[in-house]
Amino acid sequence: MAPLLTVILGPTAVGKTELTLSIAERLGCPVINCDSRQIFRNMKIGTAAPDAAQLARVRHYFVGQLGLDEYYSAARYEQDVLQLTSRLFLSNDVLIMSGGGMMYIDAVCNGIDDIPTIAPHIRERLKSRLETEGAESLLAELQIVDPEHYARVDSRNTKRVIHALEVFYTTGKPYSSFLTRNGLRTIGSTGSRVERPFRILKIGLSRPREELFARINARVDAMVNAGLLKETMDLMPYRDCNALNTVGYKEMFNVLDGTWELPMAIERIKKNTRVYAKKQMTWFRHDSDITWFHPDDEKEIMDFILRHTGRT
Repeated sequence: MAPLLTVILGPTAVGKTELTLSIAERLGCPVINCDSRQIFRNMKIGTAAPDAAQLARVRHYFVGQLGLDEYYSAARYEQDVLQLTSRLFLSNDVLIMSGGGMMYIDAVCNGIDDIPTIAPHIRERLKSRLETEGAESLLAELQIVDPEHYARVDSRNTKRVIHALEVFYTTGKPYSSFLTRNGLRTIGSTGSRVERPFRILKIGLSRPREELFARINARVDAMVNAGLLKETMDLMPYRDCNALNTVGYKEMFNVLDGTWELPMAIERIKKNTRVYAKKQMTWFRHDSDITWFHPDDEKEIMDFILRHTGRT
């Protein structure tokens, strides 16, 4: 029986971290983090990264390993995880990958095609258009040329919107056509199934809307009390890095700039986090391979995993 990669996914604040730790301890396996921001250093509070005590309980990978100015992508994550799992599966029959990084999860489970190199003149042209026309104009254009990616992209993440347009104008094909879904990799006009040397089991965590939103609001309050504003202040020299184009830090930068008062920023963080959580659930709900549980159903989740490991 091929080894098993168990993916524990769900929206932000649903309760992935504690459940993942508990299950990893019971299985005696490490955790592969798939949060696209927790992979960077010095963003512990704003990304709700595992703390020192949690990291001591279970071996984690892809937590706090990159500098804020380092480039990273879903394609690189796919390569790195495949290399890592090839080593870890030598001594583990099951591994856990946990997080809410939608494209990172897709990259590992379904594969992601190599994104072409962007022609410099196209990059400069779109940069100039951003300055003259504004982000809303480019977002509207993305909706026309690539409605599929428009429906998924964070509309506030201008760099991702521009990158999708860069790919379109470089290749003449929508950015979404380079992202594989349902296990198919795009190769020219035909598709071939992505082969992995391991099985994949996807476990989704969900809560009723009101329950999830209450947890999000409480988490934001906890982040602020833990020193989110001070952490953001320390990161000011890196504020133009893509890693910090993230809910929580963007609003706090407005406070430091004197544009917003702190109470307003806190409410905006809560609202924008709720919006992001809804986007995550919309993305995940399209994946029929996910089996859904409430995070409190640890026994049912553990039994479900054990049935697929062959340990029972």
